[in-house]
Formats: sequence, structure tokens, C-alpha cells
Amino acid sequence: MWPFLIRRILRNRLQFLIVIFVITAIMSFLARDVKLSYEMARILPASDSTYIIYQQFKEKFGEDGSVLFIGIQDTNLFQINEFNDWFDLSETIRRVPGVEEVVSITRLYNLQKNDSLKKFEFVPLIRHKPETQHQVDSLKKLIFSLPFYEKLIINRETGVTIIAVTLDNRLLNTKQRINLITEIRDVTNQFGSRYNIDIHYSGLPYIRTVTSKMLEDEMKLFVFLSLLIAAIFLYIFFRSFKAVLYPILIVIISVVWALGMMSLFGYKITMLTAIIPPLLIVIGVENCIFLLNKYHYEYRLHQNKVKALSRVIQRVGSANFLTNVSTAIGFAAFTITKNTLLVEFGVIAAINIMVVYALSLTLVPIFYSYLPPPRMKDVRHQEESIARAIIDKAVIWVTGYRNIIYYITGAMVLVGVVGVTQLHTSGRIVDDIPQENQLYQDLMFFEENFNGIMPLEITIDTKKKKGVFTLSTLNRINRLQDSLKTYPELARPLSIVEVIKSAKQTFYGGDPKFYQLPNSNELTFMGSYIPEMKSKKQTLIKNFIDTNFQTTRISVQMANIGTNEIARLQKSVRATVDTIFNPEKYDVTITGTSIVFMKGTNFLIRNLFESIIIALIGIAILLAFLFSSWRMILISLIPNLIPQLMTGALMGFLGIPIKPSTILIFSIALGISVDNSIQFLSRYRLQLKHSNRNIPYSVISALQETGYSMIYSSTVLFFGFGIFVLSKFGGTQAMGFLISFTLLVAGLLNLFILPSLILTLDKWSTTKAFEKPLVEIFEEPEEEEIIDIELPPEEGPPSK
Repeated sequence: MWPFLIRRILRNRLQFLIVIFVITAIMSFLARDVKLSYEMARILPASDSTYIIYQQFKEKFGEDGSVLFIGIQDTNLFQINEFNDWFDLSETIRRVPGVEEVVSITRLYNLQKNDSLKKFEFVPLIRHKPETQHQVDSLKKLIFSLPFYEKLIINRETGVTIIAVTLDNRLLNTKQRINLITEIRDVTNQFGSRYNIDIHYSGLPYIRTVTSKMLEDEMKLFVFLSLLIAAIFLYIFFRSFKAVLYPILIVIISVVWALGMMSLFGYKITMLTAIIPPLLIVIGVENCIFLLNKYHYEYRLHQNKVKALSRVIQRVGSANFLTNVSTAIGFAAFTITKNTLLVEFGVIAAINIMVVYALSLTLVPIFYSYLPPPRMKDVRHQEESIARAIIDKAVIWVTGYRNIIYYITGAMVLVGVVGVTQLHTSGRIVDDIPQENQLYQDLMFFEENFNGIMPLEITIDTKKKKGVFTLSTLNRINRLQDSLKTYPELARPLSIVEVIKSAKQTFYGGDPKFYQLPNSNELTFMGSYIPEMKSKKQTLIKNFIDTNFQTTRISVQMANIGTNEIARLQKSVRATVDTIFNPEKYDVTITGTSIVFMKGTNFLIRNLFESIIIALIGIAILLAFLFSSWRMILISLIPNLIPQLMTGALMGFLGIPIKPSTILIFSIALGISVDNSIQFLSRYRLQLKHSNRNIPYSVISALQETGYSMIYSSTVLFFGFGIFVLSKFGGTQAMGFLISFTLLVAGLLNLFILPSLILTLDKWSTTKAFEKPLVEIFEEPEEEEIIDIELPPEEGPPSK
């Protein structure tokens, strides 16, 4: 196979370049259509009971997460000029395309009894702007006399008031949401500037819009930074602009192909797929490092460019194929999850890792075939470099101080076990935003003044028509609401009970002391005043009950608490519900975005743990094909599993919780870190063949040859993933930091512990099965075949 591939690549250079150019042009055209995802990712499978209940709730009552909250804290709001400007602001926002409703202190509704029609009517509290301060003072008194709006729209204790803006959910899942949110924010900020007031924004639509824009900006930044870091280290390692230009060109092509493939598959850019471009740059540069190192190493031995390029394709190409397969397995493991977000990430990452391998294997030899042979100063980096000094030290330690290496490794394992015991799971809906970020501070503003803005819903099915308006049901709902008020994590609950209390207050002339549930006689009389549900127009009552008056809801806003706290809260509320509502007469469900998120996070963590196991099994099977010896498989896994243990320990010591954004790093890091083991063991086996099974000589020779690539690639990977610590998202920061740490530890262990174990266990580990694998990756062509290959006349890019 390899002789055939060598001939095809080197003899048909121009044809390969043309094909790659055409495909790149097509992918570039497709990449223009790749879109950013604005919708909230579905984590639970469609068959999950929690997801089904939530969908049923939305079908009956609509979205629970489509409200944008705008908050201010100002004691002068009820001064006539500022009050009227707040009135104008509310009306301006209401007229913005995509806004369905606005509720503020200047757009409140009150129940009014229409005696002629014998019906309740919801009428605006303020029909036009007041003209005098006295009118404003009267309105303030009237607003404060309505308990319905206390801690919902206004907090009298802190002087905080909000504008609740209900947005068209159809626009929220499109790019138009950015213009919608921006227009609302611009007009609101003008009000804030006029009166020197801090404006606070929050709510799921706002949070998702801001984070999506941050994600888009970060993807561009990380692509630039990864290219910059790759270029810097390529020049440091190889001291040649050629060694920078061509690898960078290759990884840029791979990024274009990846984006084009995302568009082709109909995938959108999400929090996960956004890291694929910089990820491919780092992995692509790693491939090029192995190829260039081998090219320089071979040319330094015999000064034959064709022979050097041939061996690059055959020896490094075969080994790189397997290392890229192992990396792809780490990502492909995500496809076994039932989560769409992870499946798309796994598919695109796994396919394009193999694509960047193919591009680097093809283009590096082609580009260098057009260039003149390397000069001695181009290959001198393998003799005079920090890497050379590190390799020399590694040889000394591996041959003379193995016991110390084992003691240090044992201490690392012990520390790792202690640290892992301190791990804990957690996750919040708004979890990745740093505390110093304005988005997080605004969220805390609403939590401090209204106890939270995260949706929690309780639906009550009375199992009979008009069952909601029985006094016993209303009293039970009221009892449940009184219980909910005792939870510090929950805002004031809102339900049909509050509407009924407001109706009684209206019956008694608006006196606040009558804001309470009516008795049976009052309820019977008031029942005739309840408007029919035939109208298609959305009303306050329609927000809380269905058309048959059989099912109602209690809406609660919740603080941004963790999944463990949500589970504890749900369990506690469920216990209270079961004591108040007889399950035979009522069907009560607890749902909402918060519950779906909690269940989804736990589901995702379980799936990610499974993906780690799948990745480990897949890599072990790959190693079995390569090395055929269970002993060598065991030895090769040791320097790659200990870093996983150390990473878990680091998370435990630093208090970094297990959550989706941190658990996925284990599969990724495992797939990448095993590359060094494959490269070393493959070279070790070849040296065994050439040295008549001299184990010590073969180990040292393999270490000296692959050590450069191991050090270079580990350095690029460390800094390449390290750029993610610059992210504004906590999960991305943790991923970059933890993967960099894992790969650094893995690089060191593969450099020191792997050759040490082989030398210590020499004959036990190096069996005949190891020397005769199921898959031979170094299929040596005959010397005449290599020499016989002649390059066509120079017809390509000019040499640099």
C-alpha cells in the first residue's frame, strides 16, 4: 500500500494540488452559509418523560423562557419627567418588531368590574401620560395598593422596578434576535444615560443572545491565536519560514473544509463546534511537526530528498494514521450519546481530524518536493536545541535512575487518588459566565431584588372541567404558594389564585386588605364575572388556565442555583405537593426550563462517562491491532491514564465540579495523549527488527528519534489548548486549562515512564506477539523502489 501511495503522491503532485484547490473552493463557498446556533440546545432525548412533560406544558401555556427583564434602581422614578420618559420607553419597546408584550409600572393592568356586562375586564392602569406631579403621586399610591405586582414588577423595599418584555419565540431562534435585543438595549440605554442610571438586563433570551455573540467573537479570536501560536513555535522549532508557511496553509485549508462540512451537514456553530477550528489547527500542526521532523532526520542521514520524502510518507504517515485514528476515537465516542449537541461535535471533529491527517500527509511531501533540499542549518535544530538537551536528560534518567522515576510516578498516583475523592458534580443554567462579567452581575441584581429569573413551573390538572375554580382547589393552590414563599431560592409565585385575590380586592373598592381568596358565597357570585375563553386574544387569565378551566399553572422564578440544589428543591416541593393534593384527584407536575436543565445535565454527565469508557475501549482495541500483546497494551495505557487521574485530582483540589464542559475533556485528552505512545512504540518495534532484538539499544534509539516530535507536539498542544483560558466562558476556560495540563503530564510520562517500563520489564513486555502485530504499520518498500521514483520537472510553487 505505502509504495503505491508514495508513487501516487510524488508523481501526481500537480493533480493532487488541483483537486485539493477545487474542493477547498467548494468548501469555502459552503462555509459562508454556516450559521450560529441561537436556540437553547436540546439535551434530553425526545422520548424522555421530563422532556415530554415540558413539551406538553409549552403546548398548553406557551414558552416559559421568552421574557427579557430590564431593571433599574432609582428613587426618582416617580418624578414626573422621569416617569413620563419611562412611559415613553415602555411604549417604544412595545412597538419594536418582535416584541409581543411589555409590562412595566406604566403598563400595568387592573381588574375592573363591568356591572352592565356582569364581567371582569382587564383595563390599563395608566391610559396616558400624567400631566402633573400630583397625578404621578396618585398613580404611585394606586400602584403600591396593588399587592399583585409587588415583587413581580416592583420592589418597594429597594426601589427597584423592571420592564418585562415578552419576545416572539420564533425570532429568538434566528439571527434576527441580535437586532431585536440590540434595538431594545439601545433605546433603554438612552434613558439610562439621560438620568445617569445603571440599566440591568437579564432573562434567558438576553443571556442566550449575549453569549451567542461572545461565542462568535471568541471563535474568531481563538482561530487567530492558534494560528499565531502555531507559527511562533514552528519557527522556534525549525528556524525556517518554509516550516511555518506550509503547515499554516494546510491547517487553514482544513478549517475551511470543516466549516464547509458543517454547512453541508446542516449543523450550526454551537459552544462545542466553535472550538473545532482552533482544535484542527493544533492537531494539524502536530501532524506537520512529526512529518517535518522525520523529513529532516532522514535527509540528515543520507542527503537524498526523494528517499527522505518517501520515508516520511511511509513511516510517519502510517504511524500518524494510527495516532489520528486514536484522537478521532476520543471525539467519535461522543456520537454514542443521545445528545444532539455532542453528536454533531463528535461527528465533525472525528471526520475532520482524519481530513487534516490526509491533507498534511499529502501536502507536506508535495510542497517540499518542489523546494530545494534542506540545508544543514535547516536540520541543525535536531542537534542544537532545548529538545535535544531534554532528550539527553531523559536518556540518562531512563537508563540510570528508573527507581526515582517510579517513586515520583507512585507519588503522583497517590495524590491523584486523594484529589479524585474530592470531586463533586454541579451545573447551573448560567454557569460559564465569570462573576466579574456584567452579564453575571446583572443576573445577581435580579436575584437580590426578585430572588431570580430562571423559570420553574408547576401544573395542576384537576381532572374535571371547571375544577380550577372550586374553592377547595384554590385553597390548595394558595397553601402550596405559601409554602413556596418560604424557599429563599424562589421568587414570589404567580397563579390564578393571585388573579382571584385581585378580583376580590376590586369587588371591595380596591382596598388592599381584601387581597385574599373569597369565601364560597363570594366565589359563586364572582364566578359569573369571569370572562369566557372563546376569544383568541391572549389575556391574563389565559396565561394561567386552559380553555376548560381544568388545568392551571403556578409560575415561579428561581435563582441560578446548581443542579444538586435544583434536585433537592424539586424533591422538597414534590413532598409538599403530595401532602396538599390528593394524587387520585389531582395530577401535579413540576417542570420548566430549570427542571429540564437539571435532568438534562445529569443525563449528559452519565452519557459523557459512558463516552470515556467507549473511548478507552476503542483505543485499547486499536492498540491491540497495533501491538498484539496485552502486556504492551497495559504498559502503553499507564502513561496515558495517570494524567487522567491527575486531572481529576486537580479538579478536586481546585473545586472545579464535574459538569458537561469539564467531563468531556477526558475523552478528548485520552485520544490525543496516546499519540506519543503509538509513535514511540512503533519506532521501538522497528528498531528491534533492525538491531537483532537488542532491547536497550532499541528503546534509546526510539526515544532519541521520536523524542523531538513528542516534545514539539506536546509543546504546541499545551499552548494550543492553553489559549482557551482566555475565554469569557468558565467551561471553556476549564477545558483549555485541564486539557493542557493533561497533555503536559502525558507528554512527560511518555518521555520518561514508558521507556523506563519497557527497559525494566524488557523480556516480559517485548514478546513475539508484540513483534508480529495484526497490522504492520511500517511496511518497508524495497530500496530500489524508493530510488526509482523520479520527480517530474519543477512545475509548482516557487521555493522559498
